[in-house]
Amino acid sequence: MQEILQELEDRRAAARLGGGQRRIDAQHSKGKLIARERLELLFDPGSFEEWDMFMEHRCTDFGMADQKIPGDGVVTGFGTINGRLVFAFSQDFTVFGGSLSKAHAEKICKIMDQAVKVGAPVIGLNDSGGARIQEGVESLAGYADVFVRNVHASGVIPQISMIMGPCAGGAVYSPAMTDFIFMVEDTSYMFVTGPDVVKTVTHEEVTQEELGGAITHTSKSGVADLAFKNDVEAILQLRRFMDFLPLNNREEPPLRETSDSPYRVEMSLDTLIPDNPNKPYDMKELIEKILDEGDFFEIQPNYAKNILIGLGRMEGQTVGIVANQPMVLAGCLDIDSSRKAARFVRFCDCFNIPIVTLVDVPGFLPGTKQEYGGIIKHGAKLLYAFTEATVPKVTLITRKAYGGAYDVMSSKHIGGDVNYAWPTAEIAVMGPKGAVEIIFRSDLGDDQKIEERTEEYRKKFANPFVAGTRGYIDEVIQPHNTRRRICRALAMLRTKDVENPWKKHSNIPL
Repeated sequence: MQEILQELEDRRAAARLGGGQRRIDAQHSKGKLIARERLELLFDPGSFEEWDMFMEHRCTDFGMADQKIPGDGVVTGFGTINGRLVFAFSQDFTVFGGSLSKAHAEKICKIMDQAVKVGAPVIGLNDSGGARIQEGVESLAGYADVFVRNVHASGVIPQISMIMGPCAGGAVYSPAMTDFIFMVEDTSYMFVTGPDVVKTVTHEEVTQEELGGAITHTSKSGVADLAFKNDVEAILQLRRFMDFLPLNNREEPPLRETSDSPYRVEMSLDTLIPDNPNKPYDMKELIEKILDEGDFFEIQPNYAKNILIGLGRMEGQTVGIVANQPMVLAGCLDIDSSRKAARFVRFCDCFNIPIVTLVDVPGFLPGTKQEYGGIIKHGAKLLYAFTEATVPKVTLITRKAYGGAYDVMSSKHIGGDVNYAWPTAEIAVMGPKGAVEIIFRSDLGDDQKIEERTEEYRKKFANPFVAGTRGYIDEVIQPHNTRRRICRALAMLRTKDVENPWKKHSNIPL
């Protein structure tokens, strides 16, 4: 018996050593943690249960029969994060560069299948050189097995990808189908084809960092949602992020006790809107002042900055925030901001997270670049997402809500449950000056008359009261009472029950 127990411990020790101390040291020298260190940091102390520690690849070609390491380059299992069940896999770059074999893929698929069965999120810590070339099509089949599970789990359980090293070729498509992608600066990158292939085919010279680094994907492509300084910060922020999410699509988001009163008054909000309608202000100030303890987990802060998205809490309940940002492009909607917000709205709707929409939008961004880029269809994505969402939706118009963009931003007409406006709100087809120059073309050149007409239009239409008389705005509220009014609206909506007509699936304008 003692010999068997000793053999077990020896095998465990071999698995924990991965690719050996030399490769572990190399990983550390790059400022990176190894696979098991990442999992130890991610999960509550002592809660992680590992599966398939002794699994090995079955390849016999190219001398691989003599190169077998227990675990085969990925650590899989489950544990708790802040006391709640989560499944995870962590690729081990010290073992064959973390490359994916059929056995490696089988381990990932096993925990994904179990996660769906029990209704728990899956986190992937990606650090892999890609497909294991020695296995050829077997490795590609393994990737496809993972892809299928990503699709079937989508909207059922949250799926989070943390890119902590290389992620190239077919390997990028699994993260791309998960709900959120986070990266680590300077040590992680994602691309379909690497710099050498790019140079051969297009003759462009580009570094790995420029082509697919964390800064590129969080600010230019929008592929990734956040970038962190190092492995430790990334995992600690991931733990914080998971605290906002429900475990699956049948659960409500977690409630957290708060000492922040839902009746808190913020007098400073009464002076947030500048007297000059063309002067910007920071919408993030409003967001932080209405959320519990000012805690806002912003997503994609460096991409499409004209719209803000993220998670926070109101009266302890997780809410999703979608807000125009007047500081950038005057808060206009464009292609990137529409796509960014639409995907976030759909995520919130998948997982029962109420949506609070803060509106200050002068319209869609004009120009040939936007039209040629398909702003019509991309803008429709946001319209579609808000209309399709059945979760509680509370909307507040702070200043401008012009034209079609007014409709798109969770207006009453497309299913907003409770729609508020500040007294400073201007709800109209367009701004007073532009409207007057169209309506009273014959007066152009007479500055005094145009000014009088503009003021007349402003008094008649550039306010929230016309919409209020039609019932399109439920109430015009004092800015300092915003937190209280939204909290009460959300409390009223907690038992909201509405379903869209049955369908196999919708056909969103992709």
